[in-house]
Amino acid sequence: MSSGTAQSRIAARPFGQRYAFVVVSVIFLCLLIAAGLRSAPAVMMLPLEEAFGWRRDVISFAAAVGIFLYGLTGPFAAALMERIGLRRTLLGALALMSASTGVSLLMTQPWQLVATWGIFSGVGSGAVATVLGATIVNRWFKTNRGLMMGLMSASSATGLLVFLPMLASLAQSGGWQPVVMAVSIAMACLIPLVWLLVPERPASIGLVRYGADADDVPPASPASQGNFITHTMDTLRRAAGTRVFWYLFATFFICGFTTNGLVGTHLIAFCGDNGISEIQAAGLLSMMGIFDLIGTTLSGWLTDRFDARKLLGVYYALRGLALFYLPFSGFSGTALVVFSIFYGLDWIATVPPTLKLSNEAFGDRSGPVVFGWIVAGHQVGAAAAAYFGGYMRELQGNYDLAFQIAGMTAIIAACLALLINTRNTRFEPEPQAA
Repeated sequence: MSSGTAQSRIAARPFGQRYAFVVVSVIFLCLLIAAGLRSAPAVMMLPLEEAFGWRRDVISFAAAVGIFLYGLTGPFAAALMERIGLRRTLLGALALMSASTGVSLLMTQPWQLVATWGIFSGVGSGAVATVLGATIVNRWFKTNRGLMMGLMSASSATGLLVFLPMLASLAQSGGWQPVVMAVSIAMACLIPLVWLLVPERPASIGLVRYGADADDVPPASPASQGNFITHTMDTLRRAAGTRVFWYLFATFFICGFTTNGLVGTHLIAFCGDNGISEIQAAGLLSMMGIFDLIGTTLSGWLTDRFDARKLLGVYYALRGLALFYLPFSGFSGTALVVFSIFYGLDWIATVPPTLKLSNEAFGDRSGPVVFGWIVAGHQVGAAAAAYFGGYMRELQGNYDLAFQIAGMTAIIAACLALLINTRNTRFEPEPQAA
C-alpha cells in the first residue's frame, strides 16, 4: 500500500461514505486552479502585446492551441486514469502544468508562448478538466450524480471568480511575469494535497460509493487492461457510428465556441476596446463566475429531475440571446452587469445534462471515455473561437460580428439539443476479453 493511500485510509475513518465529499473538495480545488491557468491568457493578452509587440492574433493562436489540446487530451486522460491510475495521471498533469508555465518566464519568441502556454500546459490541463470531474463522480457516487457534476463543473466558474481579479491586478501592476509565477506556484501547491487525500477509488480505502449498498460493485472499465490508446480510439469508432454522439458533439462544440473560446479569451480585450480597464473587465468575468456557480449547481439539481434535452435547448437559446445583446449594449455599467448575470447563470450549465445524456446513451462503462470525446468537441470549438475572435478583431477592428456569429451558433445548438434521442442508439457492445 502506498503512503498516500495509507494516509487516505486514516483520514477516511471518521467520514465513512462521506469521505467522497473530501475527495470532491480536493478535485474541485484542482479544477478551480486549472481553470485559472486556462483563463490566464485573457489577462496576459494586452501585457504581452505591450511587452513584446506581438499581434493579438498571434497571442490568440497560442491560447487556441492550449484550448485545443486541453480538449483533445481529455478522452485519452480518462482511459489513462483507468490504465495507470487516477492519482498518477493527476499528479503528473499538475507537475507538467506547474513546470511549463514556470518555464515561460524565460520566453522571448512567440513560438515559446505556443510551446509553454499552448502545447505543454494544454496537455497537462486536459487531464484536469471536465472529464476528471466525470470520472470522480462515477467512481465515488451512486446517487446525486447530477448535483455533484454540477458542482464539479462550477469549479471552472469559481476559478474565474477567484483568479481573474487577482491575475488582472498583477498584470496591470507588474505585467505578465507575476501572472505566470502565481499560476505556476498554485499548481505546485496542489501536488501534496492530491498525494495525501485522494485515493485511487473507494475500494482502495475499504469504502463503497456514496449512496451505494455495502455489496456495491462499480462497473469495471475495459481501459484498465490492454492499450489505453487503442481502447480510447475504439470507443470513439463505436460511438461515432451513432447519431446521438454527433448531436452531443456538435452542441458541445458550440458550447465551447460561445464560452471559454470567445467570451473567456476575448471579453477583457473587447471591454478594453470600449474604454474599460482590465481590472473592471475581469470583475465582470468574476461576476459571471459567481452566477455560474449558482446556475451550474442548479442545473445539476434540475438534471436529476427533468428532461436533459429540454434543459439544453433552453440554456443554448438564452446564451444566444445574451451574445446578440452584448455588441449593442453600449457597454454601460448597467448593461454589462445585466449581461454578466444573464450570461453567467448559463456559462457551463450545459455540462450536467450533457453528461447525463452521454451516460444514458453509452452506459457507465464507456460513458466517461465517450464524454471525454464530447468534451474534446467543446474544446475544439473553444480553440476555433479563440483564434476566430482574434482574427476578426484584426480584420474588422472590433469584435461585434464575432459575437453576433457566436449568438447564431448558440441558437442552432438549441435546435440540435431537442433532436437528441438516447434510446436505441445502436452503440455496439464493448468487445469481451478472451
